[in-house]
This record gives sequence, structure tokens and C-alpha cells, in this order.
Amino acid sequence: MTWLAELLRLQTIGWWDLLDIAIVSILIYQVLLLIRGTRAVQMGLTAGFLIALFFVSGWLQLEMVNWVIRNLAGYVVFAIIVLFQPDIRRAMAHFGRASLFRHFRRSNSANETIEDVVATVEGLSSQRIGALIVIERQIGLRNYVEGGIPLEAMVTYDLLASIFQPGSPLHDGAAIIQGNRVSAAGCFLPLSVNPGVRREMGTRHRAAIGLTEENDAVAIVVSEETGSISLALGGELQRGMSPAALRTHLQSLLGGQRRGRLPREDSRSSLR
Repeated sequence: MTWLAELLRLQTIGWWDLLDIAIVSILIYQVLLLIRGTRAVQMGLTAGFLIALFFVSGWLQLEMVNWVIRNLAGYVVFAIIVLFQPDIRRAMAHFGRASLFRHFRRSNSANETIEDVVATVEGLSSQRIGALIVIERQIGLRNYVEGGIPLEAMVTYDLLASIFQPGSPLHDGAAIIQGNRVSAAGCFLPLSVNPGVRREMGTRHRAAIGLTEENDAVAIVVSEETGSISLALGGELQRGMSPAALRTHLQSLLGGQRRGRLPREDSRSSLR
């Protein structure tokens, strides 16, 4: 118990020490939120097991086991960077768009944009016309905009509806909205490689999930087969939404009250 006595004899904790502890606690909490439900959880358990085995092998004088773990530690770091590159990129993006670094206000133009998008989606859904609309949030979509056909036009129902009309050259791609303007159409998005995505999902749904896995954008999909409306966010997909529910989600995501994830029970059932 000598270590406890020495700890109690340390100098008095000041305000700066409390601030230091608070910052570290917030960082640890954010990391735990990021790895929850991902492959990193299993990786963390494995790392914890190896660390425990390292100390146990030193205590039991298992020289060979201790030597192997000690020499593999450096290579494990590089392996983590390579294997978990998408997760690390998503984590960096998550910290960049945290509430500490951003502040969004609802505006009349945002509400008008939402209404035009919802009206377009409702009309396309009733006619069973496929569509994929992406709305930019904090992380830019410039790379995908440059790969499409530039429009730089105000968001209107007529414009969006004409883009996705069957036979249109832009029908199969995605329309990207930045602010209150349609920046480009006919854009190609990365397809999701998540093994949990249902095999029967089409290219539009996989593209919506794939983009939102690496970006904080909102992707709206209209199924060409069933006319159902889906909303993708954070790599999760909520299917079978009504226009009213879509409007509520968009107002929350693009307005003052921001949501970072879709309801877990809905998204989970739609991916499997």
C-alpha cells in the first residue's frame, strides 16, 4: 500500500489539473463512441489481451513470449494504420465536425431547399422513378462534384425532377446539393463494401451508404423498383420513410438541432 500513501502525499490538485483531466476524459469518451459497434472493438480487445500477456510473461519469466510481443509491437502499429484506414479517416472527420468546432443556424433558404427536395422525392416516389440526392453538410464534396456535370443552379422542384427523368443523361448519377444550389448531377459515388448491407440492394442504395460511411453528408434514395424513400447517414440506411418523416429528419439534420445518427433500430433492420 506504499504506492497509495505516496499518491496521497502528492501536491494539491489545482484548476489546471482538473481541466487536464476533463479534456482527457472527453477525448476517451469520444474514442469509445467512435469504436462502438465497429471492428475496432475486437481490435481493442485483442490489443488489451496482448498487453496483459506481455506483463504476465514478464512476471512469469516467459522470455520467448515476451520477446515475440516486444518485437511485434512496432509492426502492429503499421498494420492498424493500413487495415483501419477508413475508420481512422472517419474518426478524423468526426472530430472535425464536432459541436465544439461548428455552429449551424436554420435559415429560410435551408427550409426552402428542404421543401423542394421533399416535394421532388415525393413526386418521383409516386411515379417509381429512381433518384439519388446528396446534401452536403460540414465535410466538402468537391471531389465528387468535379466528377459530375456542373450545374450551379438554384435548388428547385422542376430542376431536380428533370434531372432524374428516365432517359436523361444524368438519371443514373447522383445530384449533389451544396447550400441552396445544385452543384452537379450525374456524379459517381463510392459503393459500400460493408458485408452487413443486404445483397438485394441496388447500386443507388450502396452508393448512398458508401458515401455516408466516409462523409457526414445526407443521401436520399428513391427506389426505382418499389418507389420507397430511404435516408442514408453515417453509413446507416433507414428505408420506407414517408415524405413527412423525411422532412422532419432533414429539418433536424440541416437546421438548428443536429442529429449524428439515424435511429439504430431502423437502420440496423434495413442493412441486414
